[in-house]
Amino acid sequence: MAGRKITGGKYKKARKKKLFERTSQSRIVKLGEEKKKFLRTKGGNFKLVSLSSNIANIIVKGKAKKAKIKNVIETPANRFLARQNILIKGAIIDTEVGRARITNRPSQEGQVQAVLLEK
Repeated sequence: MAGRKITGGKYKKARKKKLFERTSQSRIVKLGEEKKKFLRTKGGNFKLVSLSSNIANIIVKGKAKKAKIKNVIETPANRFLARQNILIKGAIIDTEVGRARITNRPSQEGQVQAVLLEK
């Protein structure tokens, strides 16, 4: 029996989580019209997060280039995310320039960074 002592008694929590210990709501970055949001972080700072995006900054031969994202081809972390066109780190996307792999976490940052894949 999970969550119980060997005698069968229940474990009691010492205290609830404090506000700064709580996890934030998970954000899903979908392929679509560019949409961003400012979040207040600890210390009164602000973080710009992406909610949906259709543009990626792609590194092509050492130079950065902006390109429109057409489709999410494959997501190694979870194949169902690719079907829903969700942008996460490691996802392979189809762009105007060619296929690229997302190298950053769009849910934590305000844009999508990617590296062009060799054919």
